[in-house]
Amino acid sequence: MARKISLSNANSETLHQEMEIFRILIINPGSTSTKIAIFENDQQMMEKVLYHSTEKISQYSHIIQQYEFRMQEIINELQKNKIELSSLSAIVGRGGLLKPLQSGTYLISKTMVEELHLGRYGEHASNLGAIIASELANKLKIPAYIVDPVVVDEMEPLARISGMPEIQRKSIFHALNQKAVARKAAAELNRNYDNCNFIVAHLGGGISVGAHLQGRVVDVNNALDGEGPFSPERTGGLPIGDLVELCFSGKVTNEELKRKINGQGGLAAYLQTNDGRVVEKLIKEDNQEAKLIYQAMAYQVAKEIGMCATVLKGKVDAIIITGGLAHDASFVGWIDERVSFIAKIIVYPGEDEMSALAMGGLSVLKGEASLKAY
Repeated sequence: MARKISLSNANSETLHQEMEIFRILIINPGSTSTKIAIFENDQQMMEKVLYHSTEKISQYSHIIQQYEFRMQEIINELQKNKIELSSLSAIVGRGGLLKPLQSGTYLISKTMVEELHLGRYGEHASNLGAIIASELANKLKIPAYIVDPVVVDEMEPLARISGMPEIQRKSIFHALNQKAVARKAAAELNRNYDNCNFIVAHLGGGISVGAHLQGRVVDVNNALDGEGPFSPERTGGLPIGDLVELCFSGKVTNEELKRKINGQGGLAAYLQTNDGRVVEKLIKEDNQEAKLIYQAMAYQVAKEIGMCATVLKGKVDAIIITGGLAHDASFVGWIDERVSFIAKIIVYPGEDEMSALAMGGLSVLKGEASLKAY
C-alpha cells in the first residue's frame, strides 16, 4: 500500500513522473518512554518521545502488560499531530528478545507476537515494539516489520565457546545502531560495509563492543546480562568466584541479583545515577570517586576494543564509537588514548535508531531488500 504523488520534471515541462511515497510509522519502546516517528520515504516528518511516569509504569508487574496503554498514547499523539492511521503504508517496530536471527528486515508474524507476549526469550521493553506494530497494522491491513533486533547472531563457532559445556555465549547487543553506524562509516570511507573490518562500541545504558568482519558481527559481548564492560546500569563481567559466593550467601534473592546485574549495576551502583551527564558534573566539581569510576568504565571499554582487535587479527579499518556517552569528549578521549594505535577513531554521538528502522522497512517496500520470515 503506497500513496502516489505526481512530480514535475526539473524543466517544468508537461511530462510528469509518478513517484511512490511510502509513509511509515516507527515505534521504539524504551523502559520509561516510547519514541515514535513518521517517515515519508527517507525523510523524517515527525518525531516524538512519549514519556511514561514511574507511577504509571509501576502499576504493571510485567512489561507485556504495558502494551495497551502505550499503544493508546501512540494513537493519541498521532491524532494530535493530525496523522491519519489510514495514510500509513507500513509500521516498523523495534525488535525485541527473540530466537537468534540473521541481520535484516522481518515480517512480524503471529508466532513472533506470541513468543514476545509469553516472554519466551526474556522480558524487555523492546518486546513491545513488534506487539504494538502488529496490532495496529492488522487493523489497517498493512505490513508490520522489525529490523535488526537485539538478537542478531552472526557469531562464529569459536566465539560461542564459554569454557563450560552447559553454557554457550550469546549474541545480544545493540545490533540496530551498530549496523547503521558501520554502514555510515563505510560510506564515508567510500567502501562497502561488506568489505570493511570495524570495531563498534555502542555506549548507552548498556555497552556492547562488536567485531565487524566484512559485514558480519562475528564476536560481541552479551550487553544485556553479564559480559564486557560495566555500563551506566549494568555490571558487565564479574569475578566468577565472588559472584557464586554471593548467589548462595542468602543475602539476595534470584530476582534481586538479576536487578543488580541489569538495571542497578555499574554507575548506578557506584554513584547512584545512570546519567553520564550527572557524572560529568560531579567530576567538574572535583569528585574524585566519580572520576575514578568513570575512568574505570572507559578503561574496560578500551580493553574490550583491544580484544576485538585480536578477533580481527589486527586488520581494523576503523574503531567506531557511538551511543549517548559518545557525546562526552573526555570519556571518548580516555578510550582513544588507549586504542588509537589500533586504527583511526570515528565518533558518531547518540544513536539514529529511528532512521535505521525506517530505512530497513523502506528498503523492503521499494523492493531493494528481501523480506525475511520468522
